[in-house]
Amino acid sequence: MGKRIGILGGTFDPVHYGHIEIVESFLRSNLLDEIHILVAPDPPHKLSRTITPFRHRFEMARIAFSDYLDAIVSDLEDRLPKPSYTVQTIEYIMQQYPDDIFYLCMGEDNIQIFDDWHKSREILDLVTLIVAERPGFDSTGVSPEILERTIFVDHEPVDMSSSDFRNLERKEMIPEKVLEYIHTHQLYL
Repeated sequence: MGKRIGILGGTFDPVHYGHIEIVESFLRSNLLDEIHILVAPDPPHKLSRTITPFRHRFEMARIAFSDYLDAIVSDLEDRLPKPSYTVQTIEYIMQQYPDDIFYLCMGEDNIQIFDDWHKSREILDLVTLIVAERPGFDSTGVSPEILERTIFVDHEPVDMSSSDFRNLERKEMIPEKVLEYIHTHQLYL
């Protein structure tokens, strides 16, 4: 039997301690041997706002997770045909690594809207969801079909908004090495 691998996608614009803490929660669960962090090149659901170029977001994620041996930052979605949908990424990975077991990792905010994801039912046919559950999470509104294919792990989230980071209003929540990269490349100014 192969490895148990979690897949966590996101724009990581920029990567911050909230991302790091959710990865730590997934790894602490002992459900996974490793987690693959997939930086999304042009997320179809976020085309309404300007996104920092992929190469910078990828490099910031690589820097932020460089001390985590079980967290692998991947540019796979940048190499796959566009638009990049989660179902296509999972199918590709499963073809490449047929002996491994894959899980789709996400925060509870995403399980609330999972029905809206492109081919969400096909995703459920391929993988089990692992969701970082905040204290007091209310699953009302999440379909039983989704909940049947979900494992919840404990997670203490940090209250934050991505726009706070793009405006650099919460610098203390961005790893120092990532902040150095942001300043060197004059991002979010």
